[in-house]
Amino acid sequence: MKINKNFLDLEASYLFSTVNKKTREFIASHPSADVIKLSIGDVTKPICPVVIDAMHKAVDEMADAKTFRGYPPEQGYDFVREKILEWDYTKRGIDMKLDEIFLSDGAKSDCGNIGDIFATDNTVAICDPVYPVYIDTNIMNGRKNNIIIMPCSAETGFLPEIPSDDAPVADIIYLCFPNNPTGAVAPKSYLKKWVDYANAHHSVILFDSAYEAFVTEPDVPKSIYEIEGAKTCAIELRSFSKTAGFTGLRCGYTVVPHELVFDGTELNALWMRRQSTKFNGVSYITQCGAAAIYSEEGQKQIQENLSFYRENARLIFEGVTAAGFKAFGGKNSPYVWLQIPEGYTSWSFFDELLEKCQVVGTPGSGFGQKGEGYLRLTGFGSRERTIEAIERIKASFGR
Repeated sequence: MKINKNFLDLEASYLFSTVNKKTREFIASHPSADVIKLSIGDVTKPICPVVIDAMHKAVDEMADAKTFRGYPPEQGYDFVREKILEWDYTKRGIDMKLDEIFLSDGAKSDCGNIGDIFATDNTVAICDPVYPVYIDTNIMNGRKNNIIIMPCSAETGFLPEIPSDDAPVADIIYLCFPNNPTGAVAPKSYLKKWVDYANAHHSVILFDSAYEAFVTEPDVPKSIYEIEGAKTCAIELRSFSKTAGFTGLRCGYTVVPHELVFDGTELNALWMRRQSTKFNGVSYITQCGAAAIYSEEGQKQIQENLSFYRENARLIFEGVTAAGFKAFGGKNSPYVWLQIPEGYTSWSFFDELLEKCQVVGTPGSGFGQKGEGYLRLTGFGSRERTIEAIERIKASFGR
């Protein structure tokens, strides 16, 4: 027996596992500490009532032989996919087809699993800093030496530059907007350049729009398919985790247009084959909960939660700015990307923030080399605890 040695090329542990471990160790050695976690992007407000009601009804159905459900359809039940199609695409003027939507247990899974349908020798362009899953899963799949790093900095608005004509061609391009971790957003004019590049080079864009629900400005697209030409070059990955607080329920979806044809084969067919082989679908109860957000009342209720998190992000941004830090994000995004003071590394500032303020952030270097010198804070905490964290930071670091 031989192991997959690609795993040995990864960091010893996943970024957020390390953050949790260091936090647990601090609490164990400081049992009286009142630690506030603004690190992992996990929601804190309860699931909204329309979702809970729908799930309770679904539980009752599962208790009755007449309405019991077993394995769900491979792509998800039509009753939820039809609502996704209507509310997320048709109502926004985007023409998609029902069989282009694949329900899953979350965007994180699909971000990693989508690599199964691509050859190992494809070149993969990934931003830096970036959500670690993109790089880690490509290394697991044997693409370590085929990764093109696209540096993103404050000077470029944390947007990667389009490759020049003499640069190696990127076969697969990961884009995430609103961005995790920087909070940066991309206007339509910018995304059009990527779509044109991908179509010109017969590349595919993997567009992670997990945070699209936080967008409030009209020129910031919620979907890559708002861009002309995207259906021939882009796959979109979406999540209910932040949109509707499903981090503990697990549900998302991926859109694979039929127009995506490579080597004479539709990617839609390959993804269908992959999912039907390796995935048994999202539970009926969870799918009923997901469908419930697609109503006037459902949209109203999830927007109340989203507005709460947006306000938290705004308070964090304004608070750390008032304390003398340079910060980014906090608008159209739940994340604030904090530039740390000179003399610290991302991890040493993580330790300092935990020691001085008993506040947990996420070290920027965990998102890539270009993340060094930054720390990510999230707006997903309670209002009281978020304000308390800001006041502690002001008291310890304010100028």
